[in-house]
Amino acid sequence: MNVKIKIIKGFLYVFLIALCSYVSSNVISINEDEVDEIQVNFTVEEAPEWTGLFKKYSGWIGADGIFAIPLSGKDNTQADSTSITMLIFSDTLIGEIEDESLPTGFNMVNNSVALLLGNEPKQDKIGFEWAKDNDSNPVPMFKPETPSSEKGDYYWLGDGFVNTELKNNTYIFAYRMRNLDFKDDWSFKKMGTNLIVIPSGSKAPFTDHKQIETPFDYIEGGFGAGIFVNTKDAGSPNPDGYVYIYGVKDEEKNLTVARVLPKEFENFKAWRFWDGKDWNSDMNTATTLATNVSNELSVSMLLDGRCVLVYQHESISPIVAMRVAKSPYSSFGKKIDVWHCKEAANNIFAYNAKAHPSLSAPGELLISYNVNAFDFKNEIKEDPNLYRPRFLKIKFQQ
Repeated sequence: MNVKIKIIKGFLYVFLIALCSYVSSNVISINEDEVDEIQVNFTVEEAPEWTGLFKKYSGWIGADGIFAIPLSGKDNTQADSTSITMLIFSDTLIGEIEDESLPTGFNMVNNSVALLLGNEPKQDKIGFEWAKDNDSNPVPMFKPETPSSEKGDYYWLGDGFVNTELKNNTYIFAYRMRNLDFKDDWSFKKMGTNLIVIPSGSKAPFTDHKQIETPFDYIEGGFGAGIFVNTKDAGSPNPDGYVYIYGVKDEEKNLTVARVLPKEFENFKAWRFWDGKDWNSDMNTATTLATNVSNELSVSMLLDGRCVLVYQHESISPIVAMRVAKSPYSSFGKKIDVWHCKEAANNIFAYNAKAHPSLSAPGELLISYNVNAFDFKNEIKEDPNLYRPRFLKIKFQQ
């Protein structure tokens, strides 16, 4: 039996946790014992300097999500001192913290961004941005405006990248959400998967962006959970010229993958889905590369060509996990426990771990995970800095 645990509206793009074993003849699964075992040696430690970068007391005071998009398009190359990285967030708290409390409450907007100069976590090098209405009240930066959108719909953001073959525009996946009953914070539903396209050189709040509806949507889940740009421009160590887009499917959180040439990114007929043997035009044939992943994740390539999947095991759990594969579309090996999130206890949970290669030193991966509470409204009063990313560093050994 599955029990659906719906999280407070807008705080988490995770629809359920499997509390007991689920058996279905329609579920495609992989036999981990049949997957080639790829050895990987590593050490892991906390990265307090990065965690501290997001402990804020005024204005932007917390969010989840956090995907890192290098505006140079060099996803797989460490940023230098002149690089600008756009960090994108989903549900965001705007307010003031005084004496470790929220005396005037807070505003929540569905998305925001930050711009980081360089590759070091320095407070004077990062600036947070959100949109404002005519009365200077915080509002979401991106609101659904496509033909299928309805009043009250809102976006949670997926992964994104700068497409160097399409005018250096930034593409961000955006999940169009809707509350079916506005009196019920538990009634949210994903209505579709869209693309946000930000023109090169555009400045926050990006009022000149456009939105595109995609046909790539699962009833449970969707594409855009992670992106791996395997191109020379992106600095990939073993480029084949494709953008790989990862999807999460069904209640078991099965990982699937599509790919397309960067110049064809908006041509959805050119997208192909790995069916286990070949690239297929039907997304429903996509095979499972891993199970029990999270709705946000990352796939990164090591210098030797191995691919590392980083995710939160079973979506919501204390475990940051890793799997390794031979290629961006191979079945990933057995789960490797990387970290036990110490914050996860009682009402507090951790979710949506992922790596940020462009902010990582050579031979390392900087990893973030989010922290939230089931009883959010009360817990945030107890700990106003609860709702923000925490960071780890994995160091790979030869």
